Amino acid sequence: MKITHQSKGSDLSAFAAFLAVAAHRSFRNAAVELDITPSAISHSIKMLEQRLKVRLFNRTTRSVSLTEAGERLAARLGPAMTSIEDALLEMEVNRGSPGGTVRINASEGAVRLVMKPVLARFLHEYPQVHLDIVSDGRLSDIVADGFDAGIRLAEAVPKDMIAVPVVKQVRFAVIASPAYFERQGRPDVPQDLLRHDCIRFRFESGAIYRWEFERRGVTERINVNGPLTLTDQPLMVEAAMDGVGIAFVPDHLAMDGLRDGRLERVLEDWCPAFPGLCLYYSGHRHVSSGLSALIRMLTE
Repeated sequence: MKITHQSKGSDLSAFAAFLAVAAHRSFRNAAVELDITPSAISHSIKMLEQRLKVRLFNRTTRSVSLTEAGERLAARLGPAMTSIEDALLEMEVNRGSPGGTVRINASEGAVRLVMKPVLARFLHEYPQVHLDIVSDGRLSDIVADGFDAGIRLAEAVPKDMIAVPVVKQVRFAVIASPAYFERQGRPDVPQDLLRHDCIRFRFESGAIYRWEFERRGVTERINVNGPLTLTDQPLMVEAAMDGVGIAFVPDHLAMDGLRDGRLERVLEDWCPAFPGLCLYYSGHRHVSSGLSALIRMLTE
């Protein structure tokens, strides 16, 4: 499948569309990454297949997979497109003014803690940079999913990534409303939580988080029960304020309620601080001027 001198300028966008679909195995997810419509992605792939006179994908109503020819093309195109992107990013750096799109993947809690405090200032100082922030609870593969960087607990950053600490420590808090504690009493040790109404957290994988505690070298993991399970930690805080039960969340999410008395904290001596959050990125890719500027601001 030799690309001749007759290739059109639109080939680069077609190749980018092809690689995005190959990475995601989904036309819809590839469209989200490239910020175009799924129909535009489909048309681009169709035109590429017609020009190359070969089928690149096997499509069904439920799945998308590469053909043998598609696998070969992806293996050859991937490094070439990376080299092109890196060359363009180097031009950005040489131009001196950060620009372009910076795609970040992080949980909602990490976005609130790390990104929210600097968003307005960063966009004011670097008006040519577009931040594309995707909040989800998955441990996303940032390279495969087309992100420039991610934000994650330090202990969960993949070993082959470059990690930049942006929050030194994180601490969880066991919280509930004063009315709940007055009605149901206060837990003195983690095992007491088994007798309480707890607001559980579900990961996007479907797994329920077991609450983890530690004191003087003793570790407790409690599989709590309760009337409510959520995937949204800020909503867990609101439910605790409303007296639904006890929540276990990063303490920065509960600070407003703790300050004004809508929430109270228990088991504090069982909730030690642990290594915080890192912004991380691939060491095999050129760091864009926009991402470099963001890292500088986050680490000030």
